[in-house]
Amino acid sequence: MFTCAQTLVTLVSTTLHSRFVGGPESFNTMVIFAPGARPGPGSEARLRLALDAAGGVGAWELDVATDWLSADESFWSLHGLQKGRDAPGNLQGLLAMVMADDRELLATALRAAADRKVERLRCEYRVVGADGELAWLLLRGRMRTLEEGGTGRLIGVAVDVTEQHQTEMALRASEERFEAITNSVDQMIWSTRPDGFHDYYNQRWYEFTGMEVGTTDGEAWNGMFHPDDQERAWERWRHSLETGEPYHIEYRLRHHSGNYRWVIGRAKCVRDGEGRIVRWYGTCTDIDDLKEAEAQRELIARELSHRIRNIFAVVSSLVMLPTRDQPEARPFAVSVQARIQALASAHEYVRPHSALSAPEDDSHTVKGLMQLLVSPYNAPGRGRIVIEGDDQPIGTQAATAMALIIHELATNAVKYGALSGDGGLVAVDCSDADKHLTIRWRETGGPPVDGTPTRKGFGTTLSERVASTQLGATLTREWLAEGLVVVLVIPVSRLLT
Repeated sequence: MFTCAQTLVTLVSTTLHSRFVGGPESFNTMVIFAPGARPGPGSEARLRLALDAAGGVGAWELDVATDWLSADESFWSLHGLQKGRDAPGNLQGLLAMVMADDRELLATALRAAADRKVERLRCEYRVVGADGELAWLLLRGRMRTLEEGGTGRLIGVAVDVTEQHQTEMALRASEERFEAITNSVDQMIWSTRPDGFHDYYNQRWYEFTGMEVGTTDGEAWNGMFHPDDQERAWERWRHSLETGEPYHIEYRLRHHSGNYRWVIGRAKCVRDGEGRIVRWYGTCTDIDDLKEAEAQRELIARELSHRIRNIFAVVSSLVMLPTRDQPEARPFAVSVQARIQALASAHEYVRPHSALSAPEDDSHTVKGLMQLLVSPYNAPGRGRIVIEGDDQPIGTQAATAMALIIHELATNAVKYGALSGDGGLVAVDCSDADKHLTIRWRETGGPPVDGTPTRKGFGTTLSERVASTQLGATLTREWLAEGLVVVLVIPVSRLLT
């Protein structure tokens, strides 16, 4: 059987190990002596050195029959006893130094250990330390019998665990703040382990889905998707887990009403200092109302476009109608009809499209769009607006902005500029350099220019704003004597939007 010294050394070694390695929850006893061995000379001195080196650790011994308590100076210092003061010699004196709300807790724990109801004593309680501040102590011990038929004694150590409690309180406060933040936003927020196991959802997720807390953990979240979206969403998630790429997808999520609503799922990973993924954080945003609005807008846009095409068709027919009785007017009518048809084509090209109505041909270019837009102003065999130079592909949104700008320039040229007379021309030169496309519109042969106008019209202001906000471009005008020069510089990256 171990002696009291052996027991105390074992407890101290355990405490030191937990204090510096595993924290107060660890209780991995370090083997100091082989079974049956006794500490040699100087063991007590070495023990004292170990306690002093640890700091915040004190040794104690309690005779359970007499309540006689013996402890070292460090033990009493932890309990707030000032130097030079006499230490209490019994258990009641110790309990008097403990916060009133914790005294019964400590007394109960000591009785359970003394009665051998528990193998090891472990109890945390509060005291007022020597510095006058509240401190948390951890009391550890074991019941030992000194000799056959002898009195049993509790032998152990006390450890200052105030810092650990403060850390736990700070962590708890941080978690509470996190919960408050995530539950204050109108989005579903979730988090997973590095392998993609879902282990956190905010309150918004449970409010939206109507599911019980914990029932969608792990891979159960995939069952919340519409059956037609499950495999697609799962494949995209697996790809993100394998590559670390951001997760972004639209899918239908089951609402607590039983209906499926469209949401956007997004997630990004967090990495440690060595680049390993340690966590995924994601959101789900309800976009069902937006989807419905887009569908309504698309329906209206298609209906409006259909009616405009019908108007063009009616006007084109009306232009040709008089030629039945006036054959000599047919060449003029055919020319006007060609312009009307060109305008109709330009309208269909630049009108906003959805994924359903977008044209299959995605090879549209800046020059192709401009040629289409200015074709009504060019007579057969005589191009009054000549477009030359480099070219770039153009997306639907950029095309809409370009159409407004070119239409404004061409309309003003017809009203006031080079195209207002018979001899005027417009030269459009496109040059691609330094990731920018520069379009230079130069008018010649029109009425003399008297200098910069004193005011801007609505169309001019609108075209400048569209150039800046939708194309990220700069648009400048120079009023030369021979005609207007307009320079439009567009980032190539913005043309593909």
